[in-house]
Amino acid sequence: MTNILKLFTLAVLVTLAPMHAMAANHGNKGSAVEEVLVILSSDSLQTQGMAMALANTMAEKGAKVNVLLCDEAGDLALKSYEGEALAPRNVTPGQMLRGLLKAGGTASVCALYLPNSDNNKDDLIDGVGVAMPPQMADQMLDRKMRTFTF
Repeated sequence: MTNILKLFTLAVLVTLAPMHAMAANHGNKGSAVEEVLVILSSDSLQTQGMAMALANTMAEKGAKVNVLLCDEAGDLALKSYEGEALAPRNVTPGQMLRGLLKAGGTASVCALYLPNSDNNKDDLIDGVGVAMPPQMADQMLDRKMRTFTF
């Protein structure tokens, strides 16, 4: 009787193992986020750099990346931006933003940035828009969108 029980147990394990592996692999593939919103408002050079590094890496992994630049982080989108380069790649957060735009990402300054600075829309690099609250709220409320703030 114990040999029959052992044989039955072995048969069940051999049958279920491939199904478990297929389910595990399917779950990992389907869990990736397809679109992200990165909200950057920090004036910290390293925080800006890390936000842009992560945004670029997510884009490289296939995510559609949208960036909202608020407060002093809006300066990254200015044509006149001259930031300090960060090690180890020796690039500025502004250069990383430009790379993200070239890779298909989108960027906008918040609706309050231009009216509360000495800049206007012509001072922004090509491809950077001005975010309006209704559209940003739609992105933030979208269940398929993951939002990251820095």
